[in-house]
Amino acid sequence: MRITQGTFSFLPDLTDEEIEKQIAYGLEHNYAIMVEYTDDPHPRNSYWDMWKQPDFDLEPNEANVAMEAVHECRKAYPNHYIRLVEYDPSLGRQSARLSFIVHRPEEEPGFALERQETHDRSIRYTIKSYAAQEAVGRRYGNPGNLATSRDPAGVQDATPGRDSPIAGQEDGDSPAPYQDVAPQKDEGIGES
Repeated sequence: MRITQGTFSFLPDLTDEEIEKQIAYGLEHNYAIMVEYTDDPHPRNSYWDMWKQPDFDLEPNEANVAMEAVHECRKAYPNHYIRLVEYDPSLGRQSARLSFIVHRPEEEPGFALERQETHDRSIRYTIKSYAAQEAVGRRYGNPGNLATSRDPAGVQDATPGRDSPIAGQEDGDSPAPYQDVAPQKDEGIGES
């Protein structure tokens, strides 16, 4: 089942070139650009995780900067839903003007309709994602760590969380993010 959320949801997936044109359109209107991701695309889940801080004050010819964030997020979370949100600050507050999915998992299992009978023969219906049967971090075939907590500073520099398949990789100069480091013995000064 194909998830349909946001602008362009009933169209075929946009190509990278079309996504970059939508970013340029937003930048021409002074919108802030933000990339978000989730493995819980329930229609009422409007709080997706930020990939990094929104890009403010980009020029229209700098759409490639925001597009690079999309590529980095796709690399870090290949089996997640990724969306691009464009915010309009002209009203003095952040109002989402444009939001659309730019990446989705290869397999989308869809939703189940659950029926619950209540008082006076009333019937309630709710939807539940088949993907939610798996633990957070293991949905859509993700082999990631179940500890999905992400370092708050990770949003500043777009560091993947523990549920990303590239979270344990080293860049050569520094230890891998979230690597367990043995504590150093503190000798202190003087006697205690």
